[in-house]
Amino acid sequence: MASTTSGDVLPTGGRIFTSIPDLFFIPEFVFGTLVWILVASTCVYPDHPLGWVMFVSVFCCVFTTLLFFLYLCGANQSGICPALDMCYHFLAAVFYLSASVILAYITVLKGWGVTVNSGGTLSIVPLIGEGLKIYRLDVAAVVMSHVSTLLYFLHAIFSAIRWKRA
Repeated sequence: MASTTSGDVLPTGGRIFTSIPDLFFIPEFVFGTLVWILVASTCVYPDHPLGWVMFVSVFCCVFTTLLFFLYLCGANQSGICPALDMCYHFLAAVFYLSASVILAYITVLKGWGVTVNSGGTLSIVPLIGEGLKIYRLDVAAVVMSHVSTLLYFLHAIFSAIRWKRA
């Protein structure tokens, strides 16, 4: 029998496909995975900034999937779960925003033909052939990353509203 206590604020099972904040789980997973695939399919160079982008996309993909399955199984009925849901999605939005800015900056540099050699020196290389393909993949990754940022931010906002109601 379903209870109407404050612990039953979060939906479980198939109801997660009908509630507004939880409806974002699938698009977050899809767009986050696309960022992961698009960045990984190019040469991850320079290592440090694009390594952060890879970390964010893998971290958010794994934890969003885990959270989705916890909601699906009904393991989200603790009193602290609405606050944890809001905090996770806000953190994911901040992470994705930082990764999106870094990825956009690296993509703009690649668009101008600027590359960093192994010695740390800059060189100008025209965008033709493989370089143009990598640039286009990076542009797609930037778009998907910004969409993921928006989805996580919207999920955080709606989760905050749900948390305040609890």
